[in-house]
Amino acid sequence: MKGIILAGGHGTRLHPITMGISKQLLPVYDKPMVYYPLSVLMLAGVRDILVISSPQDLEGFRRLLGDGSDYGLTITYAQQDEPRGLADAFVIGADHVGGDPVALVLGDNIFHGPGFSGLLQDTVVDVDGCVLFGYPVRDPERYGVGEVDDEGNLLSLEEKPARPRSNLAITGLYFYDNDVVDIAKNLRPSARGELEITDVNRLYLERGKAKLISLGRGFAWLDTGTHDALTEAGQYVQILEHRQGVRIACIEEIAWRMGFIDREACYQLGTRLAKSSYGRYVMDVAAAG
Repeated sequence: MKGIILAGGHGTRLHPITMGISKQLLPVYDKPMVYYPLSVLMLAGVRDILVISSPQDLEGFRRLLGDGSDYGLTITYAQQDEPRGLADAFVIGADHVGGDPVALVLGDNIFHGPGFSGLLQDTVVDVDGCVLFGYPVRDPERYGVGEVDDEGNLLSLEEKPARPRSNLAITGLYFYDNDVVDIAKNLRPSARGELEITDVNRLYLERGKAKLISLGRGFAWLDTGTHDALTEAGQYVQILEHRQGVRIACIEEIAWRMGFIDREACYQLGTRLAKSSYGRYVMDVAAAG
């Protein structure tokens, strides 16, 4: 499976702090925001990843992540000149996806919960159609909302409904079979001129090939699109890391524990950051084995 991180847009809800830097390069407590979606793909076992961003921001991602080889990954880059909808990622990334299934994760979404890696790895084994991830919210009228049967099959999909049929908001993590590339290329743009991911999902729904996995009790799904949400996400990460003594979305540790790199390589990555508590953590977990 190939992976795509969509890290475009202008971050206007976070102005003025995003007027000089990509939103996805902002810190969420102790690491750049993009580490969080990247860690989701890594936990799923996805190692060939395309980062899509605006032309002016791509160099920042290259400086941060390089070609991915330090983490046992292959990371490439593509530009999106203007926001043209989430499904545009599959048009831009068509060559990257090739003939494989693909996972798309939004660059400003944070996921955390028990057993998440196992859930992701089980899901990627055989994607036939699309797999969405839902999260229970108290205000579903603000989101795209999915309704499912007892077996997780998607029954309906509504965008910001006045009378929601469920409380499951569709998160920014999507798994698709290879048909998604042709579907995206043939989508009719919305009134805003964008290729809407909801239209992609509805086509899979019409084919009877759409599933939704509920991320229920014990999971956290955080969007970092506003100043308050960004601060709250940082506080969540800070509290959890201080209480548990582990780092969320530590890509060096994940790369080692997933077998992408060995323990010595993980330790050496930590030494590059040794003046920070983050770097010392990477060194400590590698040394402890």
